[in-house]
Amino acid sequence: MTIKVGDKLPDGKLSESTEFDEAAGCPMPPKDVSVSDALKGKKVVIFALPGAYTPTCSAKHVPSYVKNYDKLKAKKVDEIWCVATNDAFVMAAWGRDQKAGGKVRMLGDGSVQWTKALGLELDLTARNMGIRSQRYSMLVENGVVKKLNIEAPGKYEVSGAETMLSQL
Repeated sequence: MTIKVGDKLPDGKLSESTEFDEAAGCPMPPKDVSVSDALKGKKVVIFALPGAYTPTCSAKHVPSYVKNYDKLKAKKVDEIWCVATNDAFVMAAWGRDQKAGGKVRMLGDGSVQWTKALGLELDLTARNMGIRSQRYSMLVENGVVKKLNIEAPGKYEVSGAETMLSQL
């Protein structure tokens, strides 16, 4: 069953790596993030996408949130999360390449467990990409979904920062 407006988000574990070993040029070991704990008392925009370094995700989706960070913060958004079914190392490196540091938390759901709990998984096995996340955005206040924008497969029309800004 797919999550909907008014639902409390299921708890889950995402992973985040925020430090880099500059000598080795790679992210440091990730830390687990409890979704419920991280959302307590906060207004958070969460957007998800099929995968790090994929064309639409890299050229449009993440840049829309990085570019509109100040506008979202002005609307009293506490945090912006990008979730993908990649591991935290890949998410950290991608976030660095996207200049998302300090603006967008790049969170990995490598096991796809949290994405499945939302009912928003996308089977791209036929394209040799495995189980991924649908593209979506949501506004969450204290763990409750207030806005939800789910894209049709292969589309990028309603989940960017511009749409979210118009809903705040």
